Amino acid sequence: MKREELTEKILDIKREKGWTWRHICDEIGGMSDVLIVGALLGQMKLVKPQAAKAAELFGLTKAEEAMLNEIPYRGTGTPMPPTDPLIYRFYEMVMVNGPAWKELIQEEFGDGIMSAIDFDITFAREANPKGDRVRIAMSGKFLPYKYYGNQQGIPDYGFKEE
Repeated sequence: MKREELTEKILDIKREKGWTWRHICDEIGGMSDVLIVGALLGQMKLVKPQAAKAAELFGLTKAEEAMLNEIPYRGTGTPMPPTDPLIYRFYEMVMVNGPAWKELIQEEFGDGIMSAIDFDITFAREANPKGDRVRIAMSGKFLPYKYYGNQQGIPDYGFKEE
């Protein structure tokens, strides 16, 4: 079985049972909802205890359980630019606002990047009389560039210079 086939099997079971992602995440637990859903969609891996809980919940075989614990090829399956309207809006946010985000982050922290690996993201519904809003909070570790080959007096990393 391929990872895509396992994802389709999981989605079929979710649909047949009438489960919500909230229910599934509560049953598996132990980590971020985004990570759990991402793993069930084939983009992340579950650690062994969570893979076992997912296998029990979905009635998966031992081989399918093991597949949930394997490191996937991340980012596959989404064309660039994305065609799904919701995913495209995230792409659009990065394309339009990304240069400003880069400038503001690097002005505050220095020469580096925000990790997408040591990273958290949360979503919340925010009531608004003009239509509910989606609140997204992202937190990623700042990773300064290493200045390799640096000579005496040159810093090792690109942290903000005072």
